[in-house]
Amino acid sequence: MAQIKIFGLKSSLDSHKLALSDSIHSAVVEAFSYPIDKKFHRFLALDKSDFIYPESRSKNYTIIEISIFEDRSIQAKKQLIKLIFENIEREVGIKPKDVEITIFETPKGNWGIRGKPGDELLLDYKVNV
Repeated sequence: MAQIKIFGLKSSLDSHKLALSDSIHSAVVEAFSYPIDKKFHRFLALDKSDFIYPESRSKNYTIIEISIFEDRSIQAKKQLIKLIFENIEREVGIKPKDVEITIFETPKGNWGIRGKPGDELLLDYKVNV
């Protein structure tokens, strides 16, 4: 499972939503051998007064928070981060200095999905990649 939140200025996110979503998702699919049809993205578009960040960042400054089941390897997580930076720069035009990524890992039992605790789900993909 991967739940993804994307934070940024409303003016920037509104013009990049689909491209950001696609570039992030393709990185998750590649790095985690994740099913292509499992896309869970939420955009949190903020007014300038609600999004304070350093002057060294542009109006395209974007924060990406990824919540996942634990058990993915350090290599897979590093690959995900690398691919997100590359994809966003190539496909959206946002420079890596304007993107920050945080991965939050929790045990499957801490998730509730489709009426069950996550550790009781039968998944059609591997988590330990």
